[in-house]
Amino acid sequence: MDRTEKKELVGTLNEVFKTSGVVVVAHYSGLTVAQMQDLRRKMKAQGASVKVTKNRLAKIALEGTDVASIGALLKGPTILAISQDPVAAPKVASDFAKLHDKFVILGGAMGSTALNADGVKALATLPSLDELRAKLVGLIQAPATKIAQLSTAPAAKLARVFTAYADRDKAA
Repeated sequence: MDRTEKKELVGTLNEVFKTSGVVVVAHYSGLTVAQMQDLRRKMKAQGASVKVTKNRLAKIALEGTDVASIGALLKGPTILAISQDPVAAPKVASDFAKLHDKFVILGGAMGSTALNADGVKALATLPSLDELRAKLVGLIQAPATKIAQLSTAPAAKLARVFTAYADRDKAA
C-alpha cells in the first residue's frame, strides 16, 4: 500500500468513525475465513459493517472523532464492528462471541462514551431501534383498538337481545 492509498484509507475511516453510532473492537486471531465471512454476513444483515485495518492507520483516523477513546484498544489483530444503530453491532458481536471462543470483545465506544467489554454486552441486551419503534406503535394503537371495541359493544349487545326476542316470538 503506497502513501496515497494510506491517506485515502485514513480519510475514509475518519468519515466512518464520525458518522457511526457505535464501534466495537474485538480480537479475531484464530478465526477461519468461513467464520469471518459468516460474521460479515450477520453484520450486514443487521445494517452493521466489519473493518479490518492496520491499527496504526485506524489510530490516525480516530483523531478528531467522538470514538477516539477506542485507540487504546487497538493492539494486536483487531476487528472493528461499526453500525449506526447503537445496538446492532454489539448484538451481533456478542452473539458471535458466544459461539466462537477465539472472537474476544475488547470494548468499544458509543459516541463519546467509552465502553468496556461488559458495556458492549449490556448494550447488546437492549432492544434494537426497530423493536422499540414497533413497541411504541403497538402502545399507541392499543388504546384506539379498545375504544373501538367499547363503542361497538353496546350495539352488538342490543342486536343479540333483539335476536333473542325474535327467536322467542317465532318459537311461541
